[in-house]
Amino acid sequence: MEKYREALLDDWLSDTGSWFLDPEKEASGRMTQLLYPYKTMFSPLQVNSITLKNRLIMAPMGNISLTEETGRPDRAMIAYYEERAKGGAGLITSGLVPVSFGIDPSLTEPGGLTYFPKMLGSRTHFAGWRDLAHVIHGAGAHFFIQLSAGLGRVGNPQCLINQHKFPVSSSFNPNYYLPGLPCLRLAGRKLRKIVRNFGQAAADAKTATIDGVYLHGHEGYLLEQMTNTAFNRRKMGRYGDWQCFGLDVVREIRKRTGPDYPIMYRIDLSLALRATYGERMDKVKSLRKFKNERSLEQTLDYMKNLVKAGVDLFDIDLGCYDNWWLPHPPATMKPGLFLEAASLAKEYFDQEELVSNQGLPVPIAAVGKLGYPDLAEKALADGLCDLVMLGRPLLADPQWPNKAYAGRVMDIRPCIGCQQACINEFVEGGHPMCAVNPRTSFELTLPAEPAAATQKKRIALVGAGPAGFECAMTALARGHEVHLFDHQPGVGGMVRLASIPSFKLDLRNYLEWMERTAAKAQRDNPLFRLRTGTEATLQVLTEGHYDVIVCATGSREIIPSVEGIDLAVTARQLLLDPALFAGKQKILVAGGGSVGCEIAYLAAAEYGLDVTVIDLLPYFMKGICTANRAHLIHELEKYGV
Repeated sequence: MEKYREALLDDWLSDTGSWFLDPEKEASGRMTQLLYPYKTMFSPLQVNSITLKNRLIMAPMGNISLTEETGRPDRAMIAYYEERAKGGAGLITSGLVPVSFGIDPSLTEPGGLTYFPKMLGSRTHFAGWRDLAHVIHGAGAHFFIQLSAGLGRVGNPQCLINQHKFPVSSSFNPNYYLPGLPCLRLAGRKLRKIVRNFGQAAADAKTATIDGVYLHGHEGYLLEQMTNTAFNRRKMGRYGDWQCFGLDVVREIRKRTGPDYPIMYRIDLSLALRATYGERMDKVKSLRKFKNERSLEQTLDYMKNLVKAGVDLFDIDLGCYDNWWLPHPPATMKPGLFLEAASLAKEYFDQEELVSNQGLPVPIAAVGKLGYPDLAEKALADGLCDLVMLGRPLLADPQWPNKAYAGRVMDIRPCIGCQQACINEFVEGGHPMCAVNPRTSFELTLPAEPAAATQKKRIALVGAGPAGFECAMTALARGHEVHLFDHQPGVGGMVRLASIPSFKLDLRNYLEWMERTAAKAQRDNPLFRLRTGTEATLQVLTEGHYDVIVCATGSREIIPSVEGIDLAVTARQLLLDPALFAGKQKILVAGGGSVGCEIAYLAAAEYGLDVTVIDLLPYFMKGICTANRAHLIHELEKYGV
């Protein structure tokens, strides 16, 4: 059985670079409503003492840099979560809230500041958390706070410079960012302190009227560093047993909060390092230490013991920082990629006849590219999972649940999987935002209903790409008369080209949403006129007698003036005329940015060509989100590019 289960990992990851060639898998990621009404998705579910109104959970999409300097939730953070609660999700979860300040030095910046929220037993912090819980409850949702043991080896190594303190971990693990920098092994007394801190934070959360706690046990953060054999190589003491730390945390929380307080645990069924890198695990220095990763069988056994200790609910994914594109699946990965993992956990729990301390079944939440209502409903109805977590889809459109419930799937603004403004903003030092929803994290300054213009104007908007389109819709909502021009036959701008490859499914969904939204405005609002296929010449603009002209014409590719350039074709030409690939066996792509690498992927994966990519710079796809970049490079290597 164990060998069978371990073999499943290879099967789950076998099509990460080819799923889009399967019409059925491609269709699963379309924004359709063939299964409406979504009876299973919008059925209630009891978790310990609370009943969730539906099966939709807002995943922990970060509250980094949304708090006051003290770590107390501020008005921006409260508005951010209130917007998602009003959108109809049954359960809202916070981003990670560390309990190891003063122990994990990577959590603190010079001056004692932090960009993480804090749950401290003070009136100051209680007020912020109570306010947050109050607005979420007022919107009809429940709220869990995600508690974290800390960052450990994946924390910022600048703590060595700023505080003269080494990063810490379960064992002498290399720091993720600087593998040459060792992390200090945490002493047993400090680990016991973290366990007590978990209990105190949970008790404080209960006092602050938060409905439950959510333990951050995945992706190679400190809690997993203690509970995964890849990272925990301790030989002595209580925590030489890799299960003990996590079990102690749950028992301490249960002791401090009582039997009727929900505990949720986020866990990866596997780090999937061997399944990702194969023989490289034995050859690459930064990976060699982690060869002894926790097996699927060990993880399932650990989950069983966590239930006995007091866990009521799990959500399941795969991967860690060392294959970051797995727990943060980009646009190029398949829809619902962790459903098999969630299903395996459910099967195991049924087989073991596991129930919670309250005598209830232990639900399994699935996560990972499930923002497609038909796919989510099918997964729930088929019993692959009990709940569905939505992270990025609720940044793109907080009203996703309400729209799905009302049968308005076509109105859902889809996530495009770029991760530039959400995940990448964390890396760049910002807070969660969204490339397709300018209001995300700016709910206080950009109201859902724009203020009516005091002076109505006649506006010409030249360029119907994402920027011009968004400007047009906002101006229209304010009551202006808007004419939207584009020389192309439809809206979208460069998105029309970029969405052509099969693996750009999420971008196609977004383009189709733009087209539907523009068509609806044209049909229902006499102030809007869509003038696609029209050149906005000086004569046209002059004759229009516009009060304002907005130029949103975007960018053009740079074609260098070098000998022989006339023999080459551009990415635009290839995308518009795939017949140019016909009869070719080897191609050279000059330019290793995202466009060049995606063209290489298209040529290798869809046309089976021998591809070489060159660039003057030493770093391909600079500026692209780490997860998106790493996955594309991983697949290019598999295709021999």
